[in-house]
Amino acid sequence: MGCGSCGSGGCSPKGCKNNGLCVSGDCNKLSTFDWLSGIEEPVNQPKFDVVEVRFKGGRKDFYRNTENLELIIGDSVIVDVQGGHHLGIISLTGELVRLQMKKKKVKNSDEIRKIYRVASERDIEKFKEFKDKEGSTLYRGRELILNLGLKMKLSDVEYQADGNKATFYYSAEGRVDFRELIKSLANEFKIRVDMRQISLRQEAGKLGGIGSCGRELCCSTWLTEFKSVSTSAARYQNLSINPAKISGQCGRLKCCLNYELDTYMSAIKDFPDVKKPLKIADGVLKHQKTDIFKRVMWFYKEGQPDWIALDVDYVKEVVELNKKGEVPKEIERLEFKVEEKIEEKVVNLENNLDRLDKKLTTKRHKKKKPRPKKKPVNKLADANPKKQEGQPKNNSKQPENNKKKRPNRNKKRNNNNKKPNNGPQNKTE
Repeated sequence: MGCGSCGSGGCSPKGCKNNGLCVSGDCNKLSTFDWLSGIEEPVNQPKFDVVEVRFKGGRKDFYRNTENLELIIGDSVIVDVQGGHHLGIISLTGELVRLQMKKKKVKNSDEIRKIYRVASERDIEKFKEFKDKEGSTLYRGRELILNLGLKMKLSDVEYQADGNKATFYYSAEGRVDFRELIKSLANEFKIRVDMRQISLRQEAGKLGGIGSCGRELCCSTWLTEFKSVSTSAARYQNLSINPAKISGQCGRLKCCLNYELDTYMSAIKDFPDVKKPLKIADGVLKHQKTDIFKRVMWFYKEGQPDWIALDVDYVKEVVELNKKGEVPKEIERLEFKVEEKIEEKVVNLENNLDRLDKKLTTKRHKKKKPRPKKKPVNKLADANPKKQEGQPKNNSKQPENNKKKRPNRNKKRNNNNKKPNNGPQNKTE
């Protein structure tokens, strides 16, 4: 059996070619690395009897190995589910499962369902047959939704391995009355229908894709807990509030805006509040932007194009003086050597533009091909063919018809120039 994470189902993966038996799990789809795989377990300690099983779309659950089966990562097993049985793949075993249960706050109680057996070839073939029906079922379900006029989006369908039940995953903005939809689906496919609503972020994780960073989506590879993201996270990081740039494929704000937010918040703690302009001897300075990690704040004067760079500590001093009603006599500007580099780049750019102008103005003269020389034509030979009988014939490839036509044309012209006679004409033979 293949990786099982793709939509085609059961194919051998083209990348790693381990057929779902790699240590990382299932081709980077919410995979977990078993870093205790090379360490031997204590002899006296019994092996943890709960394993982690993976299903379609990276969905995972915990099951108890009551039959003491020898299971390794990548084995296909038949597990107990509500109303039947299902086929899944072992994604994690051993003591790491205990840590995963503690992380997800799952109690080790009798409510954990059990594993029946290792899947046979017949079970896998039957599971593939039902998995092939998911595409047509999804297409037909979307048609029924359009016919009923329901405001919902059907994103995925998952059949159980026994074929008695199918789970339909959908997303909607509000509450949807889909009772008629369930009746029509059950009558048409002869199955039990389970409708499960998911969020837009979960939908993007199921479908997968590539983010603007060039990597796979976090929600489809490792992120399982979705926290709320607000526009203040972008403001603290000095990002432009452009919905096209700060929103992901799900249409919501990107989850990665929260990754570095704590670092920015800790760096901004000792920055002064400059909502009011700074008062100096020459006039007033207004805040323009802040470089958080360089600890530089940029200000500008009205009527002057140049910005003034000030250190954060010096800005604090100026704010304290303004509170007391005092004004600093001189400003301690920060000097950067970046301006020299910028001037050099500008000169190079101007030279490059001149080169482009020269390329456009200069015309390339095309070399003319030499014309083939025409062979000279002997006019005397054409006019007096009888005189040239004794001479050798010319090897020119002119057709014979042209040679015969020239004297005929002369005869016609001579006849036309003669005056017509009313008397009878004598014909000579």
